[in-house]
Amino acid sequence: MSKAPLTILLAEPRGFCAGVDRAIEIVEKSLEKFGAPVYVRHEIVHNKHVLEDLRAKGAVFVKELTDIPETDLQSGRPVVFSAHGVPKSVPAAAAAMNITYIDATCPLVSKVHREAEMHHKQGRHIILIGHAGHPEVVGTMGQLPVGAVTLVEDVAGVAALAVPTDSELAFVTQTTLSVDDTADIVKALQERFPAITPPRKEDICYATTNRQLAVRDIAKDSDVVIVIGSKNSSNSNRLVEVALAYGARHAVLIDAAAEIDWPALGPIKTLGLTAGASAPERLVQEVIQSAEARFDVTVHRHTVAKETVVFKIPNVLAGRSAPDGATAAGAGLTAKHTEA
Repeated sequence: MSKAPLTILLAEPRGFCAGVDRAIEIVEKSLEKFGAPVYVRHEIVHNKHVLEDLRAKGAVFVKELTDIPETDLQSGRPVVFSAHGVPKSVPAAAAAMNITYIDATCPLVSKVHREAEMHHKQGRHIILIGHAGHPEVVGTMGQLPVGAVTLVEDVAGVAALAVPTDSELAFVTQTTLSVDDTADIVKALQERFPAITPPRKEDICYATTNRQLAVRDIAKDSDVVIVIGSKNSSNSNRLVEVALAYGARHAVLIDAAAEIDWPALGPIKTLGLTAGASAPERLVQEVIQSAEARFDVTVHRHTVAKETVVFKIPNVLAGRSAPDGATAAGAGLTAKHTEA
């Protein structure tokens, strides 16, 4: 029996970004240097397959530093901070507990942290556009004293903002937001606060922007768009929203090919396919293989940008010696600022 034809529009760029590559490499290099276990505070990135792979190699993910066994703390087991960034209270607590730590915060998230600190030093109150409770938002707000940052999540929230009347305002954003939604929020902010200071450079990262542009490019021609990514991945959820906003009849977020309910997708002739910034490429290929088992598949690649960004890992993991008197923690933290 012949198979029905199916055209897959494969979005490019898709999958791992430079920040995710760097974070995973930091955990893997830490395992090579220190041996297992290596503790990671929170999920290094939001993808369950990446976490499973790293667990198999000896990484142990904990919610808080206090979850690390005392015996491992005493033996100098290192702790890696996730790519989403952490409040300043976390490295301070690690130092107080004499824990060796290596910071895997994405350099583009660190850029937002430094920007917020700069505005605070210049006397501005900061409005952060982002999603409440997301680790990146928690980390960014935690760079400054309580009350120095006000969070806004949507356009409706702008009208309800209560901000100090005796200081200038500035805004920064989470790096993984919808480009379109953020533009609407920024417009509302600037209409209400005409003198508000914007970021020097766009805070939404290049990878988030490129993946959304690529989905916009294929959505209008797709019956269904499949986004590969975990449910707690902000940038993956935004890709589903973008696909629906730009013409896809249906869009779904899946962790892996086994989750696809092909009959539920309805009659399809054209399938859009992409992956969030923390999803491995092998998952994309598994979806294509699953489609090939059911359809006569033709793959068309749709490229909107070429990505060449690479972030260096901390000196302590790159085979270079740490500065005199520096611990692994100090060398890693210094590298974040000097090499990003």
